[in-house]
Amino acid sequence: MGKTVVEKIFEKHLIEKIEDINIISLDLVFGHEVTTPPAILDLQAKGKDRVFNPDKIKLVIDHVTPAKDTQTAIQHKILREWAKKHGIKDFFDVGRNGVCHAIFPEKGFVRPGYTIIMGDSHTCTHGAFGAFAAGVGTTDLEGGILKGVCAFKDPKTIKIEVDGKLPKGVYSKDVILYIIKTLGVNGATDRVIEFTGSAIRKMTMDERMTITNMAIEAGGTSGIVYPDEETVEYLWPFIKNEYKSKKEALNDFKKWWPDEDAVYEKIIKIDVSKLEPMITDEYKPDVVKPVKELEGKKVDQVYIGSCTNGRLDDLRVVAKILKGRKINPDVRVIVSPATPKIFNQALKEGIIDILMEAEVSVTNPTCGACLGMSNGVLAPGEVAVATTNRNFNGRMGKGGMVHLASPATAAATAIEGKITDPRKYL
Repeated sequence: MGKTVVEKIFEKHLIEKIEDINIISLDLVFGHEVTTPPAILDLQAKGKDRVFNPDKIKLVIDHVTPAKDTQTAIQHKILREWAKKHGIKDFFDVGRNGVCHAIFPEKGFVRPGYTIIMGDSHTCTHGAFGAFAAGVGTTDLEGGILKGVCAFKDPKTIKIEVDGKLPKGVYSKDVILYIIKTLGVNGATDRVIEFTGSAIRKMTMDERMTITNMAIEAGGTSGIVYPDEETVEYLWPFIKNEYKSKKEALNDFKKWWPDEDAVYEKIIKIDVSKLEPMITDEYKPDVVKPVKELEGKKVDQVYIGSCTNGRLDDLRVVAKILKGRKINPDVRVIVSPATPKIFNQALKEGIIDILMEAEVSVTNPTCGACLGMSNGVLAPGEVAVATTNRNFNGRMGKGGMVHLASPATAAATAIEGKITDPRKYL
């Protein structure tokens, strides 16, 4: 019987199997200043302040940066001192930091077939490279830090085939919102989702990371895209000394493709050729509607950034729509490029100038607004259109309403001060 991608990855990394529990070795453990300090303090309290391999632990300060109060400063200090104590060289402090799920791939850390954990639910983003990446709780994170292992149940996989050409004004964010609507918020619980099909193959790595990033919003443990030529191109600066040619790298990466006779729990086929721009409503990420159904609803804030849509592809789309225009005077717009490299490239391409001329507030890389911690918190009763990944009640601020949408929809909404179909501006 053939194997799925995750079955192949687990087989290679398996240390021990106890009934349906797989204890697997980890290639990488990621951490940030919100969820890692509790694990550090607990390990220290237990007299187990050790790391399995400092070269396989990557750390960043990204959720509230720079620190906004004493408590966040303490969290930063714990992570900073711990990284120094254990010789963790890949620690990205304020000024060198970026949103974790953007900066770690950008640095070339993620590879096909890798196993990765982090105390962050959107760790599934890294599956865009053909890796198994999952968010975990404090106890599992401690085990990863200390021993380089983690336990997972036998993986069941849902295969989603996405075919067709994306229409004008429709982007990867619209695709994943539609998929979540199709699956439901619990439709992939304790499952791995394989994303494939002609539409996925045509996507850039930035776009693929948007897709896998939101697998968790359907309950998925991880989302995976098969590594192909696009993956090779993205990783080539980091792997060029490991392979004689890109063709050789591609052939090696293909070992992480599923077998033709792999067994799936279900296979879902989606044709995106007639898909429209999509947006969430209410407080669940699976309550998704065409933008035109909510068009005209007044908003107070537009936020463009996060580990979902703060990459260069996203900023280029926004700049295309905002060029030569001003945002509506009744709405505030915040853009946070996800890493310093993205910010710098946007500067070189004139994107930052376009945003500033449109009267957008451009901030340093941070996760702050996404989860209502800093840099764009909503007041009670306020409404935002955001390119983030969660719209739970109170997510961006107590009593606030968040509508999730693509960067194009967010930019069009910024111009009119109300939810707007972006196609009229493209």
